[in-house]
Amino acid sequence: MYLVYGMHHCLNVVTEPAPRPAALLIRAVEPIEGVGAMRAARARARMGHATMPDLRSPVPDARLAAGPGLVAACFSLDRGDTGADLCDPSSPLRLETRPAGEPAPEVAATPRIGIDRAGEPWTSVPWRLIVSGSPSLSRARA
Repeated sequence: MYLVYGMHHCLNVVTEPAPRPAALLIRAVEPIEGVGAMRAARARARMGHATMPDLRSPVPDARLAAGPGLVAACFSLDRGDTGADLCDPSSPLRLETRPAGEPAPEVAATPRIGIDRAGEPWTSVPWRLIVSGSPSLSRARA
């Protein structure tokens, strides 16, 4: 877990042992269950940062965790979760295999978003892995 702009927590999944710096930023999660809990956690996180009430229309379920800061907010994650063993089946924060019989999602590799300052070749490297057609994909800022 790390903090961006002093306010948004982000979930990184470390993929290599130390000292090799390799990790995946979880940019979005498509809600399958627990939408009510995700919505409540996101609202609690917003209350901690808002200076005015949120008067926007409700966010569609598929867009609840459609950004790296929103992933952490929807699951109430913060830097206290740093170091969690995501492969431990007893961990409250863990990776799980897809249910038996569920088809594998179609995964595509695209250039990363939100890193314009990195410059080439880094902005064009296809290191953003997405589930094709997911309504929950994070988007580049306009």
